[in-house]
Amino acid sequence: LDVSMDTWNFFYTCLVSLWLHRFYIYSAVAFGISIWIVIQFTTTKTKKKVTEHGEKYNGNPASSEGIEDKLVNGYATLQAKEVYVAGVKIFYGSQTGTAKRFAKGLAEAVISLNLPVEVISMGDYDPDDCLSEETTSRNICVFLVATYTDGQPTESAAWFCKWLEEAANDFRFGKTYLKGLRYAVFGLGNSVYVDHYNTVGRNIDRWLWMLSASRIMTRAEGDCNVAQSKHGSIEADFEAWRAKFLSRLQALCRGERKPCSGKCKKGKCKSPGKQSKESSDHEHGASEYENTEAEELFETSSEEEADAEEAGGTNSVIDVEDLGDIMSHMKKAKSGLDSRVGGGMYHPFPRLSRNPIRTRILAAQGGYKLIGSHSGVKLCRWTKSMLRGRGGCYKHTFYGIESHRCMEATPSLACANKCVFCWRHHTNPVGTEWRWKMDQPEMILQEAIENHQNMIKQFKGVSGAKADRFEEAMTAKHCALSLVGEPIMYPEINRFVKLLHQHNISSFLVTNAQFPDEIRNLEPVTQLYVSVDASTKESLKRIDRPLFKDFWQRFLDSLKALSEKQQRTVYRLTLVKAWNVDELKAYADLISLGKPDFIEVKGVTYCGESSASNLTMANVPWHEEVVHFVQELADLIPDYEIACEHEHSNCLLIAHKKFKINGEWCTWINYDRFQELVQEHERSGGSKTFTAADYAARTPLWALFGSRERGFDPLDVRYQRKNKARDISGC
Repeated sequence: LDVSMDTWNFFYTCLVSLWLHRFYIYSAVAFGISIWIVIQFTTTKTKKKVTEHGEKYNGNPASSEGIEDKLVNGYATLQAKEVYVAGVKIFYGSQTGTAKRFAKGLAEAVISLNLPVEVISMGDYDPDDCLSEETTSRNICVFLVATYTDGQPTESAAWFCKWLEEAANDFRFGKTYLKGLRYAVFGLGNSVYVDHYNTVGRNIDRWLWMLSASRIMTRAEGDCNVAQSKHGSIEADFEAWRAKFLSRLQALCRGERKPCSGKCKKGKCKSPGKQSKESSDHEHGASEYENTEAEELFETSSEEEADAEEAGGTNSVIDVEDLGDIMSHMKKAKSGLDSRVGGGMYHPFPRLSRNPIRTRILAAQGGYKLIGSHSGVKLCRWTKSMLRGRGGCYKHTFYGIESHRCMEATPSLACANKCVFCWRHHTNPVGTEWRWKMDQPEMILQEAIENHQNMIKQFKGVSGAKADRFEEAMTAKHCALSLVGEPIMYPEINRFVKLLHQHNISSFLVTNAQFPDEIRNLEPVTQLYVSVDASTKESLKRIDRPLFKDFWQRFLDSLKALSEKQQRTVYRLTLVKAWNVDELKAYADLISLGKPDFIEVKGVTYCGESSASNLTMANVPWHEEVVHFVQELADLIPDYEIACEHEHSNCLLIAHKKFKINGEWCTWINYDRFQELVQEHERSGGSKTFTAADYAARTPLWALFGSRERGFDPLDVRYQRKNKARDISGC
């Protein structure tokens, strides 16, 4: 009890003492709070001074490279802000020097903002190597491009435009290849040439948009025609646009996310200024583009969105039997549609004045050169690759063709199958018989060679293009009849093949094994392919989706017809994971039926999204998986061995042992000897025959399976595209 009383007395005494001295306690607390307020005020003032000093040091009040401080142990430390604009790159394509002069003037204005700037001639720039770097560089890319004769780009900009067009239409690049690149376009043209007014500027704007690049402001167009120029001259047009560009650039430097015109609602940025009549026609009612990842709104026009939607609508399959219904529906289309799609090239497909099929093909497959009513030619990407010393296709590795001298063509765009992996997305018509007015083979070959040469000419002066190969490429030495469709459907295919040989052009013909009689009647070709996409009736129907009801019997008869050929024959197997990779024994049985000289086994090439197919990247086998399949298949066919490999195309070659002479593989072709043999055959009226062994040549060591090079020619330099995690390029 005494202890409890003592404790209570102690606490009571303390409380009384605090109460008696409460004035001193209040004063101490107030003093402490005052000290804290003074410290906070001093810290804030110091931060402002340091930031202002940093901006003054950089000399650019709009720059994002200002600095802020943090107090650490009483000292101010500097930390850089996020960089919104690292610099400006100005690309120009000029013929008379106007665009170049504008580029230099714009550069001087950008320098006044204390931003790094670089002026680049498109002719000295390699977009294949460098343009993708701008997706992460935080630079603003400005394109000042003139439209030259007949709506074509200037000579210095021709390769840049050609590459950009093909990238925008090539599934291998992907829709987001340039996502992150920020750009603005100013076109130079003359409205006197109404059909081609500022075509190049509009095309570049559209192609960049198709690759997911982001506009920072609406495309502007300068007009040399002073009577129609919005500001009285092309110089005044440029000055007006330059002022808007610099204002927009300063806003970006400050990190502003406000829409450019200030009239945006719900992410829709309405372009200020009056558009041309052509643009407004296409832009009416279309939605604007918004870069949601960067959370920054950009001006846009809808002309290219409408074009992209048209191109995107080409994925449905069109049967020849359905052409009547399609034609009646498409008669309502705008009469100028064909002039906007495919660079103005237009010819009637089945001799019709307005054909949706041709337009749809042109829209979906950039780079086609269509010939007459039913033929086409295109520059293969491997041709371009070998021109620049970056390696050839698998045919170069397996058979020794010179890829830069190979012409990819077809005399028949129509096909009898709707394969799920068709890399043309079924934009070509399908049918079971010939239903077109036939063009003569002489005309087809002449125009194919001319168009091929014109496409090659675009590589003159291109960065990396080898002069000697450019000269060689002007004379085609090989023709791959595998562009699209079924070449053997063409009624005059034998005359066409003979014409190729008369021009000393070797022939590589591909058929889908649905026309056995035509295979039997086919004159000798350098190498005859049959696509063996599946090994059972059920899987063939599921993968190739043939139109013939008796497709399986036709398939087997085609393989039997192939076994009767004396010249080189090839099975071409396309592996689709989860579709046809587990049918080894059935494949072995088909090989014994057709007895091909070679078997090419290749992983399927992913062709991008398509309403015509449900294939995804999950169906693309890795190269190691293809190798494993080939090894297991080779064990089941004792007369064959693995001969060659082209890793870059995800492809391997199995060859008959008769081509292994004295322990050395001879899968390559002696093309000069073949031309001699086929000419003797024709002069004899077909009585003098020859076999595949008569024009075989030794295969180099680098092309063999198991070599260190894995099928890549050591004379070239392999190029890996940046930001590409997995090679699905195919061939």
